[in-house]
Amino acid sequence: MRSAGFRRSRTRRTSAAALVTALALTALASCGTSSSNSEEDDSGSGSGSSDPSAPLDPKAEVTLSIDCMPPAAKAAELREWNEDIKAFGKIYPNVRINGKSTPGQCLEPPRFTAMLKGKSQPDVFYAYFTDLQQVLDNDGAEDISAYVTETSVPALKDIQPQVIDVARKDGKLYALPTSNYTMGLMINRKLFTQAGLDPNTPPSTWEGVRAASKKIAALGKGVAGFGEYSAGNNGGWHFAATQYGLGGDVVDASGKKAAFNDEKGKQVLQQLHDMRWEDNSMGQTQLLKWGDLQKRISTDKLGMFLAAPDDIAYMVQQLGAEYENFGLGPIPGGQGTLFGGNNYMIKKGSSPDRIKAAVAWLNFKNLSPGKGQFDWARTKKDQLPVGLPQPNFFTGRSKAADDAARAANATMPVENFKAFTDNPVQGKAEPPKAQEIYKILDVAMSGVLTNEDADIDKLLDTAEQQVNQVLANQ
Repeated sequence: MRSAGFRRSRTRRTSAAALVTALALTALASCGTSSSNSEEDDSGSGSGSSDPSAPLDPKAEVTLSIDCMPPAAKAAELREWNEDIKAFGKIYPNVRINGKSTPGQCLEPPRFTAMLKGKSQPDVFYAYFTDLQQVLDNDGAEDISAYVTETSVPALKDIQPQVIDVARKDGKLYALPTSNYTMGLMINRKLFTQAGLDPNTPPSTWEGVRAASKKIAALGKGVAGFGEYSAGNNGGWHFAATQYGLGGDVVDASGKKAAFNDEKGKQVLQQLHDMRWEDNSMGQTQLLKWGDLQKRISTDKLGMFLAAPDDIAYMVQQLGAEYENFGLGPIPGGQGTLFGGNNYMIKKGSSPDRIKAAVAWLNFKNLSPGKGQFDWARTKKDQLPVGLPQPNFFTGRSKAADDAARAANATMPVENFKAFTDNPVQGKAEPPKAQEIYKILDVAMSGVLTNEDADIDKLLDTAEQQVNQVLANQ
C-alpha cells in the first residue's frame, strides 16, 4: 500500500523483471558512481563545516547510498538516473552515489519495517507520506530542518505547504518530497462515447456516476459501468477517498476516534449497494484489489473507477492501453479528496556533510523545475510519459515553469484531463494507522458488494468499534 496507506503496493508494483543488485551497481559504476558500501563510513570525510547553514564543502568526500534506483527492466528510467548522477557529479565531484535497486518492488511494507528495525536503511531512503510516524518510532530519520533552506532548495517556497508539512512532526522536518497525488474519477472515453455520454465532462456527483454507470452497463457484453475495490485493504482506501469527496472524514481531529459512522459513511456504502444490486451496473465479480480495475478499463470492460493520474501511465506502459482512451475528472462530491505521495528521508546518525550532500542530491533530482525528474524534454525523448497532471507539487513561478514545459513536451492528449486540472479538489491526508483502518473498512466494502442483504448500520458499527480499538493502541 502506498505509505501506511494503500498506495505502497501500487507504486511499488512496477518492474516485470527484477535484477540483482550487483548488476545494477555495475551499471552505475560505468556512470562514474561508486559501488562501495557507504555504510562502511557513517561520517563522510573532508573539512566540511558542521554548521547546517553552511554549504557543502566541495572538497568533502561523501558516499551516499540511495534506494529505489530504477531496475534494469526500466532501461530509460535507469539511463536518466545515471545521466543525473553524471550531471550532479560535475557540481559535486567528491560526492559518490551508490544506488540500491531492490529486486521486485521497492520496499514492500514488511521489508520496510524490517529495514527500520534493523537500522539497515540506506543513507537516503524512500518512504511514503504516512510512514513518518513509523520511521520516528524506530528513530530512523534525521531532523533536516536546519539544512533545508531556500539556499539549498531554491524552489522550497514554491512547494505546496501541504506536501512539505506532511513531513513535519513537532515543528521538525524529516523528509523532502519526490511526488504527490490526489484521487479523481478515471473514465474510459470510448465507452462514454458509445453510451451517449460526453467524455469531456465526467460526472461530478455520485448521482451522476450512478446514472452514467447504468448507461454504460447497458452496452452489454460484460461491460460494467463503475468498479470498486473491496479486498487487500484497497476497499478501505477507496472508502476513505469517497468519504473525503462527500465532505466526511475517517478519523476525528484528535486522531483518536473513528469519524465515518455517520450519514456520509452510510451514503458511501448505500450508493455502492444500490449500483451493485438494484442497477446491476458494477458487474458480478467483486472482491477486487489493485490491478483488477486497471485491467478491466484497459480492455474496455469498465467505464469508471476512482484513481490517481499515474494509473494511466501504468495502463499504457504495462497493459498496452492507449493514452487517448482515458480521461480524468475530479472526485465525485468535490469537497475533498485523498492526498498522498512519497518522499526521501535521511538516515539517523548521518554526518553534517552527508546530510548536506543528500539534500543537494534530492534538490537536483526531485525538486528543480527543468532538471532531474522535471526535465520533460528528456523524458519525451526517452519515450516516457509526459503530460499527466501529477506529480505537481509546485506553486508560483516554479509551477508556471513546470506546467509550461510539461505541456510543451506532452506525449498524450492533456485535454482529456482538463476536467480534473480545471477543478482542483483540496487533498486530505490519509488517516493515522491507515493500513489497519483500511483492512477493517474492507469488510464493510466487501459486505455491501457481495451480500444483497448486508446490514449497513451493523457494518459501520462494527468497523467503528474496531477502528477505535486500533486508534486507542497508538
